[in-house]
Amino acid sequence: MMKRSLDWIDGVVHAVDQRALPGEYRIVQLRTVDEVIAAVRTLTIRGAPAIGAAGALAVALSARAHGSDVAAVAADARRIAAARPTAVNLAWAVRRVAEHLERGPGAVLQEALALLDEDERVNRTMAVRAADEVLKLTRGQRLRVLTHCNTGRLATVAGGTALGTIIELAQRGRLESVLAGETRPLLQGSRLTAWELAEADIPHRVCVDSAGPTAVAAGMIDCVLVGADRITAHGDVANKIGTYPLALAAARAGIPFLVVAPESTVDETLSDGGDIVIEERAAAEVTSLAGRQIAPAGTDAFNPAFDVTPRDLVTAVVTENRTLWPALGFGLPRAAGELYRRGWMDGTSGNLSVRLPGAAGRAVITGSGLSKGALTARDLVHIDIETAAAVSDRGPRPSAEASLHAALYRALPDCGAVVHAHPPHATLVAGLSYGPRVDFENFEIIKGFGPRRPGPFEVPILTNHDDVPRIAADLAGTLHPDAPPAFLIRRHGATVWGPDLETARNRMECLELLCELHLRTRERRP
Repeated sequence: MMKRSLDWIDGVVHAVDQRALPGEYRIVQLRTVDEVIAAVRTLTIRGAPAIGAAGALAVALSARAHGSDVAAVAADARRIAAARPTAVNLAWAVRRVAEHLERGPGAVLQEALALLDEDERVNRTMAVRAADEVLKLTRGQRLRVLTHCNTGRLATVAGGTALGTIIELAQRGRLESVLAGETRPLLQGSRLTAWELAEADIPHRVCVDSAGPTAVAAGMIDCVLVGADRITAHGDVANKIGTYPLALAAARAGIPFLVVAPESTVDETLSDGGDIVIEERAAAEVTSLAGRQIAPAGTDAFNPAFDVTPRDLVTAVVTENRTLWPALGFGLPRAAGELYRRGWMDGTSGNLSVRLPGAAGRAVITGSGLSKGALTARDLVHIDIETAAAVSDRGPRPSAEASLHAALYRALPDCGAVVHAHPPHATLVAGLSYGPRVDFENFEIIKGFGPRRPGPFEVPILTNHDDVPRIAADLAGTLHPDAPPAFLIRRHGATVWGPDLETARNRMECLELLCELHLRTRERRP
């Protein structure tokens, strides 16, 4: 049995024929570019990392066949990269090895083999990181995990992504059982995932794809773990058809939905999942089974190979280098809606943001000119913290106060979320106070802002400039170690921050109640 799902042996690509399993463990030998392309298209080789590796080895075959004819190899490289359009790893791997064409066939092969070694290392690192994240999110109990399609060693060079994570959890003694979706129409879950789970002696059951969301809703699942074929810069995820319903069910049930995939699967050129090309496959895959027609003759089929899960349904994306949190944005509409219903964000006023962990220098903020009572994740904007500008020119504009949010993130490394709102009592205090700050009495509720040194609790009041960046510049002068995590803007509203969105929202509630107490008691002071 091969250690890897595919490898280069004596000038030939050797690969496990994934069509034959579980009935037969068979190795195919691919000697030409056309044979590799056919293997990728027929799913003899499948799984985003594995087809990327196959693409790299195919370029090496072409370079060996054509020698110094760089143009011929480049033409082959284009054909290889187009073999399957959705998985970004294929084009990435082909592009990577093709950069060495001018150095000759030996250099191309060396880079292809380095890519195989790298994939094996990456998968191990990724599985450990993802297992750590799963245990943080699930409080470490022995887990019942649902997975979809096949993301194990067969889908990669070795090790696996989501299934590699499941095996890592099992080795730590933190896994109770696995429920694997059968993954229609080609049954990668029933044939391949179940085979790998049995090989690893992990308790498991297979369910029809449509039963997966039901299992989640019934409380039978603690976490959903899947892989990916392409992930946009903002966290939309293309994966095997049937993934999206599982994400919807997980969001409704309040359980984590994690995507485990290498950095090569993240496509920074795409910001929106709607731009991902979804491969549609032959109707015969649906209308026949094991070579036998099961639908009436002439029946057509809708057979997309993948679906796209929107970023707001993704709890986390774990790669070998980082953990991305697309679903942090899912909390923004919910938190804004709560404040809206309390009358603190009437109409289009107010905005919330979170710093994106793992995405250096970025935050996501609610869009400008949008009713906070009707926000969705599509109304969020990714901004560059250094400039406060939107990362992409697509979608809504960031809220006007984005410069305030960005200034806080730049100045305060521990600031993870910012809430800006216009609650009535805080707005009134900001309008009635004439000094540069308001000194609150020692009300018990001040403890809601966290530990602080003894002394007066003074909240700065900034001038409400029409030019919001001027307010941000004024803000810089108020930030010091003893300053409270809040400020007011004269005749405008209030801004608070904290390490996470829940803390920031709670502090806004404390500030509004503190302002109400201040207004109710100030006339009675001696």
